[in-house]
Amino acid sequence: MLIVAAAPFPPAVRAEGASGLSNLFGGIFSGPNPAPGLGGAQPNSAQPNSAQPWSGEDGASGHPLMTAAAIRQAAANFDNCVGAMWPDAARRHITQENFQRFTAGLVPDLRIMDLLDSQPEFTKSIWDYLDILVNDNRLARGREILAKYKAQFDATEKAYGVDRTVIASIWGVESNYSTQMGDRSVLQSTATLACIGRRQAYFKDEFLSALEILNRGDLRPEQLRGSWAGAFGPTQFMPTAFKRYAVDANGDGRRDVVDDPADLIASTANNLKKDGWQPGQTWGYEVAVPQGFNYMLADRAKAMTIAQWEHLGIARANRQPFPHPTEKAYLLAPAGAQGPGFLMLQNFRVIMKYNPAEAYALAIGHFADRLRGGPPLVQAWPRQERELSRTERLELQQLLAQRGFYRGTPDGQFGGQTREALRNFQASIGAPADGFASSDMLERLRGR
Repeated sequence: MLIVAAAPFPPAVRAEGASGLSNLFGGIFSGPNPAPGLGGAQPNSAQPNSAQPWSGEDGASGHPLMTAAAIRQAAANFDNCVGAMWPDAARRHITQENFQRFTAGLVPDLRIMDLLDSQPEFTKSIWDYLDILVNDNRLARGREILAKYKAQFDATEKAYGVDRTVIASIWGVESNYSTQMGDRSVLQSTATLACIGRRQAYFKDEFLSALEILNRGDLRPEQLRGSWAGAFGPTQFMPTAFKRYAVDANGDGRRDVVDDPADLIASTANNLKKDGWQPGQTWGYEVAVPQGFNYMLADRAKAMTIAQWEHLGIARANRQPFPHPTEKAYLLAPAGAQGPGFLMLQNFRVIMKYNPAEAYALAIGHFADRLRGGPPLVQAWPRQERELSRTERLELQQLLAQRGFYRGTPDGQFGGQTREALRNFQASIGAPADGFASSDMLERLRGR
């Protein structure tokens, strides 16, 4: 699984890798899965994915439940763990017959333990990430999808007020339009995670919710296949998200977000609407940031009106006026002072609720703009910069800690705390305090 680890971006996953991005990147480098029809469902199987067995090693997180011994012990108790969830299932009105039917033959997929604790050595830059997700082939397919399901998009836009191009973008980014949805049994994956490893309480709810979906008859077992963390369907719903947001748009009595385009499109729109989508508004604007700008203001917590940003010298990159100067936005500078800036509005934050990574939300917003006929980004990325390896990211955190700027536990994962520490170090040496973890900043921390 590839993730973006440039300073402003947490891993582009929902619920420890629940996003279809893990499937998407796997498909990019190993070829897409066969996908008949809309959903591309694969035959159901309770057997684990044997292509890559569990490493048998301790997890990288160091969590006591992720030691090899703890994993083996929990795996040996797997049947008892699943059986012990029957009272909870009964309280959710799952029949005993269906509980026994859907859990029969379940075995743990221990390969998931490696994926749960994976810490990739090398990551993708934001510009490589956007190149992969927003490309000509995917845009062409997106336009075909918008035309093919125009009636469904029309009805959904009228009912929910969510821009159709955003829904089409999520569909394209999460599963490459239903060709890369993942082929693991959702029941097997969520049962494994509910009984083994460090996220058992969270995934117990997901497992029981998956049983509810099958018990109600919304989906068939062979449709309930997806990522290793249980996300399924073209727009990658987790079972609990399905319960909250899935709708029966065509009135057939089932909420089929896998193979029914009306239900899929409406359910994704309902998700965004309930998360606060503002009808008729965009997600944000590409902006040019002036020389000498105080990048300490480039912070999600420091929202200001567009007019206030303009007063500080921020302007649209395409030289067009901002349509609504009273809108509130925050400044995102994903490549620091060397790359383009973006003013992010409320709808950007809503996309981030779908997947809590700024890189992901930027890809969705830009993809939607391109589907509407918009141009590529105006400003260039600093493509000469390379992404730091995990070893180098860990060293950068350790050096920041030695200098008194970083107070967390160095782990090679960059989040807000690392970015803030790096900004403070940059300010102390008179460099633009943009929080961008470049190889030059690492060299400066090394004192070379």
